[in-house]
Amino acid sequence: MILTVTLNTALDLTYRVPALKPHASHRITEVTERPGGKGVNVARVLAALGHDVTVTGFTGGATGRTVQDHLSTTPGLVDALVPVTGPTRRTIALVDDQTGDTTQLNEPGPTITPAEWSAFQEAYEDLLAPASAVALCGSLPPGVPVGAYAGLIRLAKAAGVPVLLDTSGEPLRRGVAARPDIVKPNAEELAELTGSHEPLRSAQDARRRGARSVVASLGTEGLLAVTPEGRWRATPPARIHGNPTGAGDSAVAGLLSGLADQLPWPDRLARAVALSAATVLAPVAGEFDRAAYEKLLAPVSVTAA
Repeated sequence: MILTVTLNTALDLTYRVPALKPHASHRITEVTERPGGKGVNVARVLAALGHDVTVTGFTGGATGRTVQDHLSTTPGLVDALVPVTGPTRRTIALVDDQTGDTTQLNEPGPTITPAEWSAFQEAYEDLLAPASAVALCGSLPPGVPVGAYAGLIRLAKAAGVPVLLDTSGEPLRRGVAARPDIVKPNAEELAELTGSHEPLRSAQDARRRGARSVVASLGTEGLLAVTPEGRWRATPPARIHGNPTGAGDSAVAGLLSGLADQLPWPDRLARAVALSAATVLAPVAGEFDRAAYEKLLAPVSVTAA
């Protein structure tokens, strides 16, 4: 079982409009609703790939119940969310059909009390026992300590469970110091962490700070991986046009899937890039196009960096 942690779960709403114009009223042509938050997105892709996945984090209010209702219909996915008093947040993606551009609106998460945080940590420790890997993903809701991921990494390592961290800012900085097995920042997050805008140098610096392996997302240029086994760049066969929402989460799912299947690093990276590209091509934000994934997997280029 792969465990994904989403401390700031969400209900993702995607609105499509013919053309997005500031200061104007818009007629929405299509509405899509699905459970969200980075770790939930990762879990959904893993389940679609055939892995058994457990989702944990926080859920609250009517929005949280809607998230759980959606999760209950996803084959291969187990809901282990911890209830809290505050309402789960919503995120709204406004898709401009004319340009294909997406505007994202993210609500803040619920304020987590010390008692709720303690309850989550107890549940998390119990869930680690059957886990083959754990992914810690996304932002921290108000009330959760900024060093929360560092503590969760230490608990996973004490239990002998490989851990991937995908976050940003100070939670990333503190998390890296706790020595996760993999960190998966994008280029901007990596530069903020290390102060260098050269991806290879920055990834090497992140390893020196504590991460065992660093996989940096470079947008349309694919992924850069710096690991104890080697350094690689993985790129899609052509520039992909579409909606990038959730593409980074699909890359995380590809890395975890490859880890679970004990693939060598080049094959893990190829899977991650193909899934990411197939997500950009999907008609619904955050989903992935399976036919595109299968078509893209073989032509992904993985070369030594």
